[in-house]
Amino acid sequence: MTNPLTPQAEKIRAASRWLARASTAQKNDALIRAAESIRAATPQILEANAIDLQKSQRDQAFNDRLKLTEQRIEDMALAIEEVIQLPDPVGRVDSMWRRPNGLKVGRQRIPLGVIGIIYEARPNVTSDAAALCLKSGNAVILRGGSDAHASSKAVFEAFQAGLKASSLDPRAVDAIAFLDDTDRESVRYLLELEDYVDVIIPRGGKGLIRFVNEHSRIPVIKHDEGVCHVVVEGSAKPEMVDSIVLNAKTQRPTVCNAAECLVVLKNALDVHLARLLPKLAEAGVFLYLDETSLALAEKIGLPNSCYQSAKPEDYGKEFLSLELAVRVVDDLEDAIQHIAEFGSRHTEALLTENHSLAEAFVDAVDSSCVVINASTRFADGGQLGLGAEIGISTTRLHAYGPMGIEELTTTKFVIFGSGQVRT
Repeated sequence: MTNPLTPQAEKIRAASRWLARASTAQKNDALIRAAESIRAATPQILEANAIDLQKSQRDQAFNDRLKLTEQRIEDMALAIEEVIQLPDPVGRVDSMWRRPNGLKVGRQRIPLGVIGIIYEARPNVTSDAAALCLKSGNAVILRGGSDAHASSKAVFEAFQAGLKASSLDPRAVDAIAFLDDTDRESVRYLLELEDYVDVIIPRGGKGLIRFVNEHSRIPVIKHDEGVCHVVVEGSAKPEMVDSIVLNAKTQRPTVCNAAECLVVLKNALDVHLARLLPKLAEAGVFLYLDETSLALAEKIGLPNSCYQSAKPEDYGKEFLSLELAVRVVDDLEDAIQHIAEFGSRHTEALLTENHSLAEAFVDAVDSSCVVINASTRFADGGQLGLGAEIGISTTRLHAYGPMGIEELTTTKFVIFGSGQVRT
């Protein structure tokens, strides 16, 4: 059967060649106009978002990711402007060397080509992904979730209006595209466009990731769930422990870089956990406690309504709400083992003043972001100086962690000769 997306994909592939040739000045001008257009379209975007929210039958965590405000729309525009300030990697020669026969061999950075982005609840992914793909010279097919369709479409239309008003070659404008179809079959069709799409990046829950992995004929870079841990060691400063743990869990609990499990070394049990449990409960966090932390909660008189005994499935769970699993372990090696068993390779943090333990944690933990003495909430492209991010890759190929402009490019070999032939 003919793929119904083929005509659109052919058009996008053709436009990608023109976008790849765009100058840095043209791309930046397009992004300036896109940011201006999104600001100007704030009323229309909020109106579309209200439609999505009214229709939504999802839980509070999902609706928080879906909801837009004037400030969140302003943040979209600011993220685009941060991308403008980033160096353009396209055309950069990363290295060059001369062979004995006189050939000069170089590696030049180029766009990946055409990228398919499949995402669910967060409309800001539309502008973030479009901005990063444009600056890195990549065409993109944006396929937002049905729950956020009106919002994502409104953001895309504002972004596209900015491109059309810019100095970008009109033939390149179609390289930034939106799949205006909420049918699940459209995702399957997109995943079968191996002749036109170079890589697929899914952002969403387990169901979406599983579906993409099972059906894609195109290489996939996964943005999987965020089961993030904060590990507390006895030597950490009390005020630092309190502020980081509370920030990692409560600052925005519905996002993938929020902490989902607190792992406490035994040497921090009385020093820190006895103080942390009441603070977390006071902040509205419901606690799932292992045997040791449960006994401590009873000892200090923590209200029964604030906690319950942890079940095995509470570890490795992405709550995306004001809920937190707690486990006490003997030492750092046990903490590392716990992360290996229950983590999702997203972000893990250790709070300690012991330098050797920090080094051991960095070396041993297999995660795309490893944090020492700071909140897991910093695992974000914008916070790490990448501008916006396309997602946080939890697979090693070819990117690992927050994906910015650099991760949306690859290299090709460029060879300069003066008449050499191979003998």
